[in-house]
Amino acid sequence: MQTLAFLSASSWLFLFLIQVSETSGKSSKINIALKEIVFVIQSQSNSFHSKRAEDLERNILKQAEEFGEELPRVLLIHEMDRHDGAWTILPLMPDFSASYGKNSSWIFFCEEDTRIQIVKLLETLRRFDKSEEWFLGKALYDEESTIIHHYAFAENPTVFKFPDFAAGWALSIPLVNKLAKKLKSEPLKSDFTIDLKHEIALYIWQKGNGQQLTPVPEFCTDDLNSYKAVRCATMFSNSLPLCGNPVKKEDIFVAVKTCQKFHRDRIPIVKQTWEGEAALVEYYSDYAETSIPTIDLGVPNTERGHCGKTFAILERFFNHNSSKTPWLVIVDDDTLISIFRLRKLLSCYDPNEPVFLGERYGYGLGTGGYSYITGGGGMVFSREAIKKLLTSKCQCYSDDAPDDMVLGMCFSGLGIPITHSPLFHQARPMDYPKGYLAHQIPISFHKHWNIDPVKVYFTWLAPKMEDSFNEEKQRHIREDL
Repeated sequence: MQTLAFLSASSWLFLFLIQVSETSGKSSKINIALKEIVFVIQSQSNSFHSKRAEDLERNILKQAEEFGEELPRVLLIHEMDRHDGAWTILPLMPDFSASYGKNSSWIFFCEEDTRIQIVKLLETLRRFDKSEEWFLGKALYDEESTIIHHYAFAENPTVFKFPDFAAGWALSIPLVNKLAKKLKSEPLKSDFTIDLKHEIALYIWQKGNGQQLTPVPEFCTDDLNSYKAVRCATMFSNSLPLCGNPVKKEDIFVAVKTCQKFHRDRIPIVKQTWEGEAALVEYYSDYAETSIPTIDLGVPNTERGHCGKTFAILERFFNHNSSKTPWLVIVDDDTLISIFRLRKLLSCYDPNEPVFLGERYGYGLGTGGYSYITGGGGMVFSREAIKKLLTSKCQCYSDDAPDDMVLGMCFSGLGIPITHSPLFHQARPMDYPKGYLAHQIPISFHKHWNIDPVKVYFTWLAPKMEDSFNEEKQRHIREDL
């Protein structure tokens, strides 16, 4: 597994005190109570992710110990997960309020790859009156209204700001207490969770009656090695995870869902873009066409859902793949994906575990529902996950049931957690804030609406772009899309 690189607290303290002396001329002695902050790491139960979260927890506590203060509380979301909706954060507010509402000042949330400079974070939070309601973070915004945000603020989407979780975000305890009180009297609706950071900001905003996000420049997503790091309380690891050698091409089987009406316009795009990256690819359709070739699974095409087709693919892979390929990826015919990067990412996962990986959505999580991997960005299965699914009694209730949601229900019933990666995308690049994509090395995008999909692939996903992916020149190319 990848070794996490951190500067020691003493190194950060030295850099920070130099900065303070240079910019303020004030005394370098800083008196801050670490115990007033509750750190919440947005962790996952998969062994790779839990290990990274535990590494971050240890670093936070080590910095605190070196600083000589009473140690803060550090919580891992996956260890608090009494129900499947803990990752959506809001259902936890009553617990946060009850446990920390009287003896803490801030709840600070971060991802497992967020890097925190404790001294700078404490000094940053000191600028805000802890007795007031605060919602702090690095601000993202939509430049155009987008389907993933239900076209919110269509007249001017730039006016609404929401936090980049990678930079960390914070709620003052008075705001946590207020949210907890509201949630007790008005439980969350049974609805979809699509983009959590946007939906949390909407809930806190309360249609203009609540708190807006306050941008904090010290909450950063600059890379650890950036010259800007000294000014940041938080940073982010911008590299693609790699744990040893990339998975072999022959260890990933890619199944493409298609139908006859898309054979002429969508399949050629796949062949022009990512098909050459994959060693094992099959196209599953409602019509066998030898020139592609496509395989007719005997499941009629449906306008929506495709559950029958997806389960037929799973059964074919598990029962007829004699090579016992450890990984299966199911994509739509209008999914753009980097198999090259996926091979690196999968090096960090154990195929002997039941892994179901992709972009996580949720349904009805405020009232107990379930999480699922949204299909358009690509669904990745370990063979072990498919084995457990097929040996259970869980199946489609109809051929046109939503396959991704049925799979989510099935795995939830089996106690197999969804594993989320923000590198898979259900929509197009322009549907996401530029600031959000700027610190990503994406694995997939979805949909061909009003774009040149070949250009999108070669701009964002093609292997030849790998070495220069983070260069400023490449960033300008993206901005033109």
